[in-house]
Amino acid sequence: MAVAGIFGVSALLAIVLWWPDLRLVGEGFLVAFLVPALIAGYATPALARALGGRLELRRSVFLALIVLLLELPIALVWRGALMIWPNQTPGVVFLGAFLAGPAIWFREMSVFGLSRASHSRSLPAALIQPLLGLVGLFVLAPPSLRVLVATVFFLAIGFLCAVALLRAADRPLRREFQSSGISLIRPLLDHVGARDPSATRALEAFFEKFSFPADLRISLLAFAREGKIRATVALPTVHPGPFAALGASDLPRKLAQRLGPDAGTVLVPHTPSDHDLDLPNEAEVEKVGNAGRDLLHALGAPVEARGSPLVSPYAGSFARAQLFGDVALVLMTQAPAPTDDIAFSVGDRIDRELGRDGTQRLALVDAHNSYIEGKGDITYGTSTAEKLVADVRAAIAAARAASAPGPIEVGIASRATYDIGTNGIGPQGIQALAVRAGGRTAGYVLIDGNNLVVGFRDPIVRALERVVDDAEILTTDNHVVHEVDGGINPIGERLSLDALTREATEVLERAKADLAPAETFFGTKPVPGVQVLGPGFTARLLTSLGDTLSMFTNMATATFLLLLTSSLVVTFALK
Repeated sequence: MAVAGIFGVSALLAIVLWWPDLRLVGEGFLVAFLVPALIAGYATPALARALGGRLELRRSVFLALIVLLLELPIALVWRGALMIWPNQTPGVVFLGAFLAGPAIWFREMSVFGLSRASHSRSLPAALIQPLLGLVGLFVLAPPSLRVLVATVFFLAIGFLCAVALLRAADRPLRREFQSSGISLIRPLLDHVGARDPSATRALEAFFEKFSFPADLRISLLAFAREGKIRATVALPTVHPGPFAALGASDLPRKLAQRLGPDAGTVLVPHTPSDHDLDLPNEAEVEKVGNAGRDLLHALGAPVEARGSPLVSPYAGSFARAQLFGDVALVLMTQAPAPTDDIAFSVGDRIDRELGRDGTQRLALVDAHNSYIEGKGDITYGTSTAEKLVADVRAAIAAARAASAPGPIEVGIASRATYDIGTNGIGPQGIQALAVRAGGRTAGYVLIDGNNLVVGFRDPIVRALERVVDDAEILTTDNHVVHEVDGGINPIGERLSLDALTREATEVLERAKADLAPAETFFGTKPVPGVQVLGPGFTARLLTSLGDTLSMFTNMATATFLLLLTSSLVVTFALK
């Protein structure tokens, strides 16, 4: 498609410059535009590699096309001026040379960002297209000394304007983090596109510089049948970010791999945590995973064979609970209102006040199932946090009241045939846990993704409750889904409500069919000294990225206008 565009735009440029001379139109089409663009498109990747950078062929060809598209309106305006004021407007040779300035401006900033953040390494690759275009132009129309001098100025002005743009755009991140944001573009592309290990290390090295140690913990709620664990609900106090597969992002898959087959099917719902508890690198995830694996093999005796249904204490409660012996599984959501991250401090307060009295242990889950951008967080000290604490207390009391001795049955099922770009669902797909206790069957459906489109939770839960008595739909908050177009990419943005409902119901039906008596195990293990990004880092980073985008937009316009103005001054001074 890009190659076809190069043919088309090259033809238009040749027509604009040399019409009605058909011979010159044909020759100019080939030697001044088409051949230089194609050579640049196909040769730039090899030259970039030779200079220590990297530029994919498709990006290189597309870059060559964009340069031609940038030149076309300039040529149209110039040719129009030549028709209206033929005596005052410099001729076609000056116009062709003039176009080299915008070409080097755009190519230099692009190759610098996409290939190698070094002007000495990016400039040779950036020069291919404008220099070959100039050679073709001068073959058709041998230049005068004035044109040659002007050409040098055009190229120099274009390059300097590109340098000014790049330095200005890099300033916000350099000021806040003492690091070049532009130098991270290439590693980011390689990490997202190919999971390149060296690119991942470069990005995680950036995060590591701003992390500090925190004392975390991991809890496991495991269900065993016939002496073998069939399912494990893993609850680390870790936020599954920051982005793509960096650090703790893609945590559900990473933790399942580290717990291994002994854990059965591993479910990693979101726990009370926010971006303060993002982990900067794989090594820190390994610490949490190792602690989880040690805990799994040291869970000890099963809990008492006593359970309750999944209960809500009253209409409008933010919390529901189900008891397994002395363990309360607590689900927290503000749905149908927006519900997002519950701060770790709020969850820690709940655990300290309600779960450490020696009679009750807590497994806290942030359902994270009703997304509206910028809304739904629960922070410490707010009236919403106070209501949540009260509702959790009431939910646990209601579960205790409804509990009864007797066996607990558990069934598990999953479906992992999803694509992030197509479905907005991460690699763990949809998992369902069915639990029969206290005379009722509860169904927990966990979707590997970042929240659920607001309004989707209630109709899905109603559909699930045609399969089981009580149900809840949860998301993992996995930030791996951010790496596709659309950013946040909440579940339901790429997969319809009908499709989600149908597939969640199908997985839960299979989990219900798998119900069989099971023993329940629970344990918690501290994980001290884990590096986290900490308070304010994400806000600082997002603010700096926003400033970078704003600066780039403003400076792109400013430097382009400066380029055109300065080049016109040179043109009229030397024509």
